Amino acid sequence: MMSDYMVMGTAADAHIRAFAVSAAETVEEARIRHQTSPVMTAALGRLLSAGAMMGGMMKGDRDVLTLQISGDGPARGLIVTADSRGRVKGYAGNPSVDLPLNAQGKLDVGGAIGKGTLRVIRDLGLKEPYNGNCELLTGEIAEDLAYYYNVSEQTPSAVGLGVLVNPDCSVKAAGGFIIQLMPDTPDEVIARLEQKISEIDSITAMMAKGLSPEAILKTILGELDLVMNDRLAVTFYCDCDQEKVSRALAAIGKKDMDEMIADGETIEVKCHFCGAVYHFTVDALKTIRNAGRFDRLHIHDKLA
Repeated sequence: MMSDYMVMGTAADAHIRAFAVSAAETVEEARIRHQTSPVMTAALGRLLSAGAMMGGMMKGDRDVLTLQISGDGPARGLIVTADSRGRVKGYAGNPSVDLPLNAQGKLDVGGAIGKGTLRVIRDLGLKEPYNGNCELLTGEIAEDLAYYYNVSEQTPSAVGLGVLVNPDCSVKAAGGFIIQLMPDTPDEVIARLEQKISEIDSITAMMAKGLSPEAILKTILGELDLVMNDRLAVTFYCDCDQEKVSRALAAIGKKDMDEMIADGETIEVKCHFCGAVYHFTVDALKTIRNAGRFDRLHIHDKLA
């Protein structure tokens, strides 16, 4: 049973809202499914942690968040999706990247990702999803998300994300925090928060000490009248299934389907997000083709 969770709170008379997450088991699940190298475990783990918190900010049960990092580094990009119920999943373009440690002696996430863009998509069930993007500031993900919030959503934010990897490459700890200033926050509150953030340990140092999400927020906001409001279980979850993969196959069109049938071989389809493998015999492909839904199907299952 997963024990990962996130917490949400406010401080300074609700001028500050705060989120923190513990996601070691979620990130370990992703590591096992995708066989990520240590640096890619760190990269994907940071984005999964961010996705869990940002998904938790949404209200609707059917709301879906997508975080997409496109970079020119060997990682070949990252994608994470999350919902408002703590369910998150993701994958890397190249999960086996192996790089030397960076100048600080840490896993070189920025080097793996390279220069590029961060895209944030929120599907809230409206006519069009919300799309926002910004250039990557460092490729280290936390700084990039803070920059995104500041320039694209005009929400001053502090973001800390970290993953600790054991010598056997398993995940020791993973998680992070997002702290945001609401409009009209008094200058005194801003100054106190900035001072506190400059004094605290890094997120990885706090996690190495075993601090819980509540303790992390208390460390940062305890002097600003922190109030804890909610707690949400977090888990790696993918709702792909045979039916959704069948619909995706149907969406490729009759011509391509006929070519696969003509090959006379069972095909294998692998889910990018979770690694699940689905097999379709020639007879199954004929059934999908004969359903005659090619013109009507609109495949947009972002959590599949």
